[in-house]
Amino acid sequence: MNQETIARQLNISRATVSRCFTNHPGINPVTRAKVFQLAAEIGYVHLQMRKPRKKGMEAGKKVFGVLICTAEEEYYRKDYQNPSEQLLAGVTECAHLNEADIEVHLIDPGDCTLDNPRFLQIERFCSRWDGLLLVYPFPDPVLDHLAPKIPLVSLVEQFDHTGIDCVDVDHYKGIASAVEHLVENGHRRIGFFTRRYEVEASWSYRRYAAFMEAMVRQRLPVAPEDVINIFPSREGDNDSSIAYAAERTRDGVTAWVCAADHQAYDLIRGLAQRRLNVPKKVSVTGFDGIDTPPDSPKLTTVLIPFREIGMTGTQRLHERTLKRFGSAQHVLIDCRLRLGKTVGKAPA
Repeated sequence: MNQETIARQLNISRATVSRCFTNHPGINPVTRAKVFQLAAEIGYVHLQMRKPRKKGMEAGKKVFGVLICTAEEEYYRKDYQNPSEQLLAGVTECAHLNEADIEVHLIDPGDCTLDNPRFLQIERFCSRWDGLLLVYPFPDPVLDHLAPKIPLVSLVEQFDHTGIDCVDVDHYKGIASAVEHLVENGHRRIGFFTRRYEVEASWSYRRYAAFMEAMVRQRLPVAPEDVINIFPSREGDNDSSIAYAAERTRDGVTAWVCAADHQAYDLIRGLAQRRLNVPKKVSVTGFDGIDTPPDSPKLTTVLIPFREIGMTGTQRLHERTLKRFGSAQHVLIDCRLRLGKTVGKAPA
């Protein structure tokens, strides 16, 4: 597992890979992000990053860790674009501007416990990092353990922790725009669809809260039966949840607001298998703005500016390293609705 392996898999030159790890100014940020992402997948760490920094060497040069908490089967999926790519593009671009190095690690949620050997291995790296960026949800005990040790900034996840800065999207504005678009197309009975995750996904709850607020503002009722995988409503695995969504659609739900794009694409496929056409019989919206899979219609969704979130979060982490114990900040980045082919007029 070396730079030649990365170059071969990405179909780029060995020199390009090397320049990515040394933050060469001529490297495209997206290319650098792809290199770091693949390095995380195969467990490669650049030798320069492995060496402890000595006093007087590269004075002022910072090293930021990036820890991505996601199940391996989700991270390696080829049918959906991984938002981490754009996040890392923004991270590496801002790191380059601040003359900082980046080290990326992937950790499975099942390994994210204080006594797990994989977590303990990554924790040892904190001694050489000036700050740490967290991507996706992390368990509370891990956050409590890391927060006193190192400056932390979370990307696309808001933690209720006094010592962690967060940079995220404006969930309320995004969901409100999706609900308004559905109402404009005549939909009145709108359901909310999400799925369960190994680590509690607070972003899903925030989008549900935004959905309920938007429905209240529209003076539209929400039946508990039309909410899937949010306590105390129905909860189940992905297949049973899609089957239940089809049942509720036949009962009169004309549109589903999904908490994420990959959920929406799964739901659209599942409804099609049950002869419920999108958007003729039912409309579906998502939230993320990932690339459309080849076998799916273009989704009406909320575009998350992942690259801007990555840049803003890295800049905030740089500031935290200069002022370690300043007040934590939560930064919400604007978003917009992208119209697709999955929303139609409400059926009579």
